[in-house]
Amino acid sequence: MSGRRDDMAAQAANKDGFIAALDQSGGSTPKALKLYGVDEGAWSSDAEMFDLVHAMRTRIIKSPAFTGDKVMGAILFEQTMDRDIDGTPTAQYLWEKRGVVPFLKVDKGLADEKDGVKLMKPMPDLEALLKRAVEKGVFGTKMRSVIDAANPEGIAAVVAQQFEVGRQILAHGLVPIIEPEVTISIADKAEAEDMLLVEIRKHLDSVPAGKQVMLKLTLPNKPNLYKPLIDDPRVMRVVALSGGYSRDDANAKLKQNAGMIASFSRALTEGLSAKQSDAEFDAALSSAIDSIFEASRST
Repeated sequence: MSGRRDDMAAQAANKDGFIAALDQSGGSTPKALKLYGVDEGAWSSDAEMFDLVHAMRTRIIKSPAFTGDKVMGAILFEQTMDRDIDGTPTAQYLWEKRGVVPFLKVDKGLADEKDGVKLMKPMPDLEALLKRAVEKGVFGTKMRSVIDAANPEGIAAVVAQQFEVGRQILAHGLVPIIEPEVTISIADKAEAEDMLLVEIRKHLDSVPAGKQVMLKLTLPNKPNLYKPLIDDPRVMRVVALSGGYSRDDANAKLKQNAGMIASFSRALTEGLSAKQSDAEFDAALSSAIDSIFEASRST
């Protein structure tokens, strides 16, 4: 297993490509399905809804374009990790059949806003989930908080919580993707990003010796703002979330940030539809993957 993890680590740290975010959870699943051309009337229970989204994710993962050549990693929702593709557990299928490093979304959603931010809800079952993730061959995790204002207390609280949970994840031998998302529509986005950079640099000192974290950050207003994080030896990779930007806009902004690679969700699946033939679907996905790969590599 250690050799396999070493191979995954080498790919996660160094390989050209991007991370596909396939981790929509209960709250965002109906929206993801609607964008895919499946309206809410198509299911009558949560179980049926999750069957439909697993079918969508399976179609993406099995598509000829979805391989480690351009897709370095993929973030899974817990239910996806617990399911199979063609009889093989999803994380195992990703690595063994597609050459894609598997990550797992571990947060349970967002708490109510306070001090201009939304912290993560408590995760009482995190220890058990991390043990299952290790057993299933997952390489790393992802957890998301949201910053809605340039509020120093709020931003400090977000980063402190992210790194506290990150150390718990590192203790299981998993690599945490720390994601303090800055909302793209706020008026003081640039100020919030400056504060976020200071807090992250401060908390990197708490990463245990010999360990690394990854960071998933909103594409910044100021190009190359996060270059000090990309260059920090305690950071394995800095990846960008699309945050509501269209794919074209997200790719254009990504190209301005040297060393940052994409981890797009909606911007990846934009233009895919359940109503497309396999040939149409594969062509649309291939085009999306090519454009995001080039934007990630052009740095």
